[in-house]
Amino acid sequence: MPTIDIYNIAKEKVGELDLKDEIFGVEVKGHVLHEVVTWQRACRRAGTACTKTRGEVRGGGRKPWRQKGTGRARSGSSRSPIWKGGGTTFGPRPRSYAYALPKQVRRLALKMALSSKVADGRLVVIDAYPHGTPKTKDFVKVLQAFDINQALFIAPEGNTALELSARNVPGIQVMVPMGLNVYDILKYDHLVLLSPVLDQIEARLAK
Repeated sequence: MPTIDIYNIAKEKVGELDLKDEIFGVEVKGHVLHEVVTWQRACRRAGTACTKTRGEVRGGGRKPWRQKGTGRARSGSSRSPIWKGGGTTFGPRPRSYAYALPKQVRRLALKMALSSKVADGRLVVIDAYPHGTPKTKDFVKVLQAFDINQALFIAPEGNTALELSARNVPGIQVMVPMGLNVYDILKYDHLVLLSPVLDQIEARLAK
Protein backbone atom coordinates (compact mmCIF):
# COMPACT_ATOMS: atom_id res chain seq x y z
CA MET A 1 0.00 0.00 0.00
CA PRO A 2 1.67 3.25 -1.13
CA THR A 3 2.03 5.97 1.49
CA ILE A 4 2.22 9.63 0.55
CA ASP A 5 3.02 12.76 2.53
CA ILE A 6 0.50 15.56 2.94
CA TYR A 7 1.83 19.12 2.79
CA ASN A 8 0.53 22.60 3.38
CA ILE A 9 1.04 25.29 0.72
CA ALA A 10 4.50 26.14 2.16
CA LYS A 11 5.60 22.51 1.59
CA GLU A 12 5.63 21.71 5.29
CA LYS A 13 4.67 18.13 6.03
CA VAL A 14 1.43 17.98 7.99
CA GLY A 15 0.61 14.28 7.80
CA GLU A 16 0.69 11.00 5.89
CA LEU A 17 -1.90 9.10 3.95
CA ASP A 18 -2.18 5.46 2.88
CA LEU A 19 -3.40 5.16 -0.69
CA LYS A 20 -5.43 2.22 -1.90
CA ASP A 21 -3.40 -0.37 -3.80
CA GLU A 22 -6.25 -1.15 -6.18
CA ILE A 23 -6.30 2.49 -7.35
CA PHE A 24 -2.82 3.96 -6.83
CA GLY A 25 -0.73 0.78 -7.01
CA VAL A 26 -1.89 -0.72 -10.31
CA GLU A 27 0.63 -2.13 -12.80
CA VAL A 28 1.01 0.39 -15.64
CA LYS A 29 0.51 -0.97 -19.16
CA GLY A 30 1.36 1.43 -21.95
CA HIS A 31 -0.96 -0.04 -24.56
CA VAL A 32 -4.02 0.49 -22.33
CA LEU A 33 -3.09 4.14 -21.70
CA HIS A 34 -2.46 4.63 -25.42
CA GLU A 35 -5.85 3.16 -26.30
CA VAL A 36 -7.71 5.44 -23.92
CA VAL A 37 -5.76 8.58 -24.89
CA THR A 38 -6.47 7.86 -28.56
CA TRP A 39 -10.17 7.44 -27.74
CA GLN A 40 -10.26 10.70 -25.76
CA ARG A 41 -8.60 12.68 -28.52
CA ALA A 42 -10.96 11.20 -31.11
CA CYS A 43 -13.97 12.20 -28.99
CA ARG A 44 -12.61 15.73 -28.66
CA ARG A 45 -12.24 16.23 -32.43
CA ALA A 46 -14.65 18.82 -33.73
CA GLY A 47 -15.24 17.06 -37.05
CA THR A 48 -16.36 20.32 -38.67
CA ALA A 49 -14.18 20.17 -41.82
CA CYS A 50 -16.43 20.58 -44.83
CA THR A 51 -16.03 21.00 -48.58
CA LYS A 52 -18.67 21.83 -51.19
CA THR A 53 -19.80 19.39 -53.83
CA ARG A 54 -20.62 20.48 -57.39
CA GLY A 55 -24.22 20.91 -56.31
CA GLU A 56 -23.30 23.39 -53.56
CA VAL A 57 -20.80 25.63 -55.38
CA ARG A 58 -22.27 28.93 -56.58
CA GLY A 59 -22.78 29.31 -60.31
CA GLY A 60 -22.48 26.79 -63.10
CA GLY A 61 -26.15 26.72 -64.02
CA ARG A 62 -25.68 27.46 -67.70
CA LYS A 63 -23.99 25.05 -70.11
CA PRO A 64 -20.59 26.63 -70.93
CA TRP A 65 -20.90 25.99 -74.70
CA ARG A 66 -23.06 24.00 -77.03
CA GLN A 67 -22.75 20.26 -77.11
CA LYS A 68 -21.41 19.91 -80.66
CA GLY A 69 -19.60 21.88 -83.29
CA THR A 70 -16.96 23.70 -81.27
CA GLY A 71 -14.22 21.08 -81.44
CA ARG A 72 -13.97 21.15 -77.67
CA ALA A 73 -14.84 18.42 -75.19
CA ARG A 74 -18.47 18.46 -74.16
CA SER A 75 -19.19 20.08 -70.82
CA GLY A 76 -22.38 20.56 -68.86
CA SER A 77 -21.27 22.82 -66.00
CA SER A 78 -18.41 25.13 -65.11
CA ARG A 79 -18.63 23.78 -61.57
CA SER A 80 -17.52 20.28 -62.49
CA PRO A 81 -14.84 18.89 -60.13
CA ILE A 82 -12.31 18.92 -62.98
CA TRP A 83 -12.71 22.66 -63.48
CA LYS A 84 -11.01 25.39 -61.50
CA GLY A 85 -13.56 26.74 -59.02
CA GLY A 86 -15.60 23.58 -59.26
CA GLY A 87 -16.87 21.35 -56.51
CA THR A 88 -14.78 18.83 -54.57
CA THR A 89 -15.10 15.10 -55.06
CA PHE A 90 -15.04 12.93 -51.93
CA GLY A 91 -13.95 15.87 -49.76
CA PRO A 92 -14.39 15.94 -45.95
CA ARG A 93 -17.88 16.39 -44.57
CA PRO A 94 -19.01 17.15 -40.99
CA ARG A 95 -18.84 13.96 -38.92
CA SER A 96 -18.24 12.64 -35.43
CA TYR A 97 -14.97 10.82 -34.75
CA ALA A 98 -16.20 9.43 -31.43
CA TYR A 99 -16.47 5.71 -30.85
CA ALA A 100 -17.33 3.46 -27.94
CA LEU A 101 -14.77 2.14 -25.47
CA PRO A 102 -15.64 -0.25 -22.61
CA LYS A 103 -16.10 1.47 -19.26
CA GLN A 104 -13.86 -1.11 -17.59
CA VAL A 105 -10.97 -0.17 -19.89
CA ARG A 106 -11.44 3.53 -19.22
CA ARG A 107 -11.55 3.00 -15.45
CA LEU A 108 -8.47 0.75 -15.55
CA ALA A 109 -6.52 3.33 -17.58
CA LEU A 110 -7.41 6.07 -15.08
CA LYS A 111 -6.07 3.91 -12.26
CA MET A 112 -2.89 3.27 -14.26
CA ALA A 113 -2.41 6.99 -14.91
CA LEU A 114 -2.74 7.75 -11.19
CA SER A 115 -0.40 4.87 -10.33
CA SER A 116 2.21 6.14 -12.79
CA LYS A 117 2.28 9.54 -11.04
CA VAL A 118 2.72 7.85 -7.66
CA ALA A 119 5.50 5.60 -9.00
CA ASP A 120 7.33 8.56 -10.56
CA GLY A 121 7.03 10.68 -7.39
CA ARG A 122 4.96 13.28 -9.25
CA LEU A 123 1.81 13.08 -7.15
CA VAL A 124 1.54 15.91 -4.61
CA VAL A 125 -1.17 16.10 -1.94
CA ILE A 126 -1.91 19.48 -0.31
CA ASP A 127 -4.18 19.68 2.72
CA ALA A 128 -6.00 22.83 1.52
CA TYR A 129 -5.71 26.08 -0.41
CA PRO A 130 -6.37 28.59 2.38
CA HIS A 131 -6.43 31.82 0.34
CA GLY A 132 -9.96 33.10 -0.02
CA THR A 133 -9.13 35.96 -2.40
CA PRO A 134 -8.03 35.20 -5.97
CA LYS A 135 -4.43 36.32 -6.36
CA THR A 136 -2.03 34.98 -8.96
CA LYS A 137 0.97 36.03 -6.86
CA ASP A 138 -0.16 33.77 -3.98
CA PHE A 139 -0.64 30.83 -6.32
CA VAL A 140 2.77 31.30 -7.95
CA LYS A 141 4.38 31.16 -4.50
CA VAL A 142 2.84 27.72 -4.01
CA LEU A 143 4.30 26.55 -7.32
CA GLN A 144 7.72 27.89 -6.36
CA ALA A 145 7.59 26.14 -2.98
CA PHE A 146 7.03 22.78 -4.68
CA ASP A 147 9.29 23.57 -7.67
CA ILE A 148 6.44 22.91 -10.09
CA ASN A 149 6.20 24.37 -13.58
CA GLN A 150 3.52 22.20 -15.14
CA ALA A 151 0.71 20.64 -13.14
CA LEU A 152 -2.88 19.51 -13.09
CA PHE A 153 -4.66 20.62 -9.91
CA ILE A 154 -7.70 18.67 -8.71
CA ALA A 155 -9.73 20.76 -6.27
CA PRO A 156 -13.20 20.44 -4.70
CA GLU A 157 -16.08 22.17 -6.41
CA GLY A 158 -16.57 25.79 -5.46
CA ASN A 159 -12.87 26.58 -4.91
CA THR A 160 -13.17 29.79 -6.91
CA ALA A 161 -10.08 31.44 -5.40
CA LEU A 162 -7.80 28.67 -6.68
CA GLU A 163 -9.44 28.52 -10.10
CA LEU A 164 -9.20 32.27 -10.68
CA SER A 165 -5.67 32.52 -9.27
CA ALA A 166 -4.39 29.80 -11.63
CA ARG A 167 -6.20 30.64 -14.86
CA ASN A 168 -3.51 33.02 -16.16
CA VAL A 169 -0.55 30.82 -15.20
CA PRO A 170 0.82 28.91 -18.23
CA GLY A 171 1.18 25.15 -17.88
CA ILE A 172 -1.44 24.91 -15.11
CA GLN A 173 -4.95 23.51 -15.23
CA VAL A 174 -7.49 23.27 -12.42
CA MET A 175 -10.44 20.87 -12.55
CA VAL A 176 -12.91 19.15 -10.24
CA PRO A 177 -12.65 15.42 -9.41
CA MET A 178 -15.42 14.43 -11.84
CA GLY A 179 -13.37 15.87 -14.70
CA LEU A 180 -10.28 13.79 -13.91
CA ASN A 181 -9.17 11.93 -17.03
CA VAL A 182 -6.23 9.97 -18.42
CA TYR A 183 -5.21 12.44 -21.13
CA ASP A 184 -4.84 15.43 -18.78
CA ILE A 185 -3.08 13.40 -16.08
CA LEU A 186 -0.42 12.28 -18.57
CA LYS A 187 -0.22 15.69 -20.25
CA TYR A 188 1.09 17.51 -17.17
CA ASP A 189 4.32 16.75 -15.29
CA HIS A 190 2.73 16.81 -11.83
CA LEU A 191 -0.65 15.89 -10.43
CA VAL A 192 -1.60 17.99 -7.39
CA LEU A 193 -4.55 16.87 -5.29
CA LEU A 194 -6.21 18.80 -2.51
CA SER A 195 -6.76 16.18 0.19
CA PRO A 196 -10.61 16.49 0.28
CA VAL A 197 -10.82 15.16 -3.29
CA LEU A 198 -9.06 11.87 -2.53
CA ASP A 199 -12.22 10.34 -1.05
CA GLN A 200 -14.20 11.37 -4.14
CA ILE A 201 -11.61 9.87 -6.50
CA GLU A 202 -11.47 6.61 -4.54
CA ALA A 203 -15.26 6.40 -4.41
CA ARG A 204 -15.47 6.96 -8.15
CA LEU A 205 -12.90 4.29 -9.02
CA ALA A 206 -13.97 1.74 -6.42
CA LYS A 207 -17.17 0.95 -8.33
